Amino acid sequence: MTERQILAGRPGAPPLPVDPAAPDGPDAGAPPVGTLSPPVAVETVAQLLRGYRTGRLLEVVPVAEGLLNRGYRVTTSCGRYFLKCYVEPATAAPAAIAAQHRATDLLAALGLPVPPPLADRTGRTVTRRDGRRFALYPWVPGEHRTGAELDLTQCSELGALLGRLHSALAQVCAPVVQPLAVPTADPAGTAALIGELRRLAARHRPYGAFDRLAERRLAERLDLLAAHRHRRPADTAVGRSGWVHGDFHGLNLLYQGERVAAVLDWDRLRVRPRAEEAVRAATLVFHHPVGGELDLARVRRYARGYRQAAGAGPAELRLAVHRVWWERLNDFWMLRWRYQRNDPRADPLFPAAAAQTVWWCQEYEQVLDAFVN
Repeated sequence: MTERQILAGRPGAPPLPVDPAAPDGPDAGAPPVGTLSPPVAVETVAQLLRGYRTGRLLEVVPVAEGLLNRGYRVTTSCGRYFLKCYVEPATAAPAAIAAQHRATDLLAALGLPVPPPLADRTGRTVTRRDGRRFALYPWVPGEHRTGAELDLTQCSELGALLGRLHSALAQVCAPVVQPLAVPTADPAGTAALIGELRRLAARHRPYGAFDRLAERRLAERLDLLAAHRHRRPADTAVGRSGWVHGDFHGLNLLYQGERVAAVLDWDRLRVRPRAEEAVRAATLVFHHPVGGELDLARVRRYARGYRQAAGAGPAELRLAVHRVWWERLNDFWMLRWRYQRNDPRADPLFPAAAAQTVWWCQEYEQVLDAFVN
């Protein structure tokens, strides 16, 4: 890390610019990731490592593939590393990767559990080979945990960690001009999308149990939209915007013992309403894996930890809860991947996510209370 980068991470220092170009989610119109990113050959890994001071390559093992990249555990004579191959076009752009790397460098310098990328022999943190971009990271040992595995103190600490990350990002990233409005989903557009997805699901071959579930949930969502369309949040009803991780959930957190040892995968670093990330993260960490219901006791402790660390009041969380609820009511990215991209990798996420939306509509006041009190 350069002296300028270290100084920029200190309170009162001028923040470094960070490119905000990042999608709301994976590009629904892109081809399946598998067609864009064949596995990385061992020889390619060996060639890449020659640019680093990592010793002799001993082993390359693929790790669970994310939706935006490929990852490999690399063992060398000097130790273990994580090799990341950037895949999704929007997040693999050079400016986006540079922004992520600058931010993670500075967050690590502030003492937060964020592993920064390693520089090669020339000082660069990104290597381009065979038309793809790669970054090398230290291997962080640890394990993922579900929200149900966290005790109440750990839930509070997790919320506080996210709050500290948001505050630190405000120090190290470009200043944010608060928007006058942030658009919300149009239920008329959602209804049109539902109609298209229902047609695609009905014609899908082979037609199976998932397609039947999709058709049922899509019809159900039309009814929910009709019942709740008058509750659409105003575009101007929005809390403070700031730089956020963009994908804060259990699979991007590694624990060692009782504490988070690493916050991973900063591909979706962007400017968004900060408290909305806190709400969205809770729905991913503290949900039941089948029914989608939230563990509201744990959510309450998590939200208190976040509010205190981020300086976010109940009113800001109230706005965030309502906007994320509306977002979920209008969101079908998993089905768009299946039926528009012919990419089934998000299928396992759909049953619980769809069930959570129905449950949230029924328990709206209880969910709101858990976040604000």
